[in-house]
Amino acid sequence: MRIKAILTVLVLASAIQAQQANPQTTEQQHAAMMKRRDAGMGFSHEKTTHHFILLKDGGAIQVSANDPKDDTSRDHIRMHLSHIAKMFSEGNFDTPMFIHDTTPPGVPTMTKLHSEIHYRYQQPDSGAKITIATANPKALQAVHELSS
Repeated sequence: MRIKAILTVLVLASAIQAQQANPQTTEQQHAAMMKRRDAGMGFSHEKTTHHFILLKDGGAIQVSANDPKDDTSRDHIRMHLSHIAKMFSEGNFDTPMFIHDTTPPGVPTMTKLHSEIHYRYQQPDSGAKITIATANPKALQAVHELSS
């Protein structure tokens, strides 16, 4: 256990040192992710607000158009999140893996336990929301990892 803790600290320190040594790489990675995000979601990250909310039984993904009159963004948000709710309920997390260019934290467990996680799609006035709920403690931890 102690060795695992020491290794974790060393890995984190290396990552921080690499990030500080080359901040442009981090900025470039973020810009590339934003470009993939817009392509994968079908709407602009600059015209919308995206929230991950932790809940005691899961979490929520909420996306809204910044301008209440922006029907185009709102409609694209709704189309995307309704599709995502269906994909996630089937254990398909390809979109977040495409956007982040890696497997996001929690996804392997959420894929494995997808039948124990429930997704509810809703349409608030300005966009859409997916509420994620589970009674399985391992699935709950995975949802919180994805949402962090």
